Amino acid sequence: MSVRSAEGVTFGAEAAVLVVGAGAAGLVAALAAREAGADVVVLERDRVPAGSTALSSGMVPAAGTRIQAARGIEDSIERMLADIQAKAHGENDPAIVAAACRAVAEAIDWLKERHDIPFELVEGFLYPGHSRPRMHAPPSRTGAELVGALTRAAERAEIPLLTEALVRDLHADGAGRVRGVGVERPGGTIERICCGALILACSGFGGDPAMVRRHIPGMAEAMYFGHAGNRGDAVRWGEALGVRLDHMAACQGHGSVAVPHGILITWALMMEGGIQVNALGRRFSNEHEGYSEQSARVLAQPGGIAWNIHDARLHRLGLDFEDYRKAVSLGAVREAADLPGLAALTGLPETALAETLAQARAFAEGRGRDPFGRDFSSRPPLAPPYFAVKVTGALFHTQGGLVVDAEARAIGRSGAKLPNLFAAGGAACGLSGTGIDGYLSGNGLLSAVAFGYLAGRAAAALGRSGQTGNRTYI
Repeated sequence: MSVRSAEGVTFGAEAAVLVVGAGAAGLVAALAAREAGADVVVLERDRVPAGSTALSSGMVPAAGTRIQAARGIEDSIERMLADIQAKAHGENDPAIVAAACRAVAEAIDWLKERHDIPFELVEGFLYPGHSRPRMHAPPSRTGAELVGALTRAAERAEIPLLTEALVRDLHADGAGRVRGVGVERPGGTIERICCGALILACSGFGGDPAMVRRHIPGMAEAMYFGHAGNRGDAVRWGEALGVRLDHMAACQGHGSVAVPHGILITWALMMEGGIQVNALGRRFSNEHEGYSEQSARVLAQPGGIAWNIHDARLHRLGLDFEDYRKAVSLGAVREAADLPGLAALTGLPETALAETLAQARAFAEGRGRDPFGRDFSSRPPLAPPYFAVKVTGALFHTQGGLVVDAEARAIGRSGAKLPNLFAAGGAACGLSGTGIDGYLSGNGLLSAVAFGYLAGRAAAALGRSGQTGNRTYI
């Protein structure tokens, strides 16, 4: 993957706006660009659009939506911005966070009302760091349903979506304007498409072990739970074009992936009263601080594993999530009638496990304080029958990338905007501060939907004016 000169290159086709990647970021960008009147083409390396979105729970945080208002939830851009900044230790550019918060609220309502994306408000619990119910998700609580709905919307909008189209090269002129791309098609043929504007929505670099080791060494040995195509193409192209990169150590991990099944176990179980214990039968952290940083904490335990422990009440909650139902069907969720049975099926030391559960009950009943700082008082203590899932920590996606402005336009190392390059989703510098602990639940899809929406609208105006026709550049 490289940036080549556009001089002397013949392009066989053209589009006002080209979008690289057909996950949530790319499809939202394409829909926004088409609605703004631009000719838009989406290029997707896989046979079927999926990307990191399809591996997620499909939850997009947004404040002040009409969906929230219909459920009687009072929320605001300012409150959401404060929550994001609190989790990220104030390390984000507040102007960019504010732009993203405004854009995602507008985009959620627009996607539901204009494009029939089946968003509904996720209620009944709060994810770590959120002060209001603001997760918007499809009924199945899966990213696969979300990307499927967005793909159908793109089809209805008659947006050309070329699959099995791997972008190999960008062609740029001496001023840094991207004139087009070289696309590898099945059979190895290369097609060249020129553009007025280019949106990089091809996610981050979690699938490139060397880049992970360089930028996020603490997660270099973690299971990678993201899309295999996230190989850092956008970062390499951005670097070659002189784009500023930032927050490259930021990422989203998750401390609850069932092993060996490789299924995400919803963190809602922890937020509503579940606990995690290590192979010694002991808790080792405050499970409410966040599932991203919990990934590193789980990996630091003996064998790099932990056990999620919950009860029948939480099991019923878990069954609202398709991934959890799949985990049940594959035997990842184990049930025990009592404490001795729980110790037997997990192989955990019964005495230590009994002490841990008794301690958690005491905290829930107001007797003593958790040394890790978790507040147990708002949820009932765990009670038999018990359920257990063996889990590990994993790297889901990276959060560092191309620095963009409030229109998702790429910013050069000099501080100037690039002529016609935009980035969204994992390709852009995210909203999670500089490390693994700055990730607020939903930040990945927030960046995808918000920056995709902003990029599509801005690129449409730029692309129409910059479209130069199907020609040879000399």
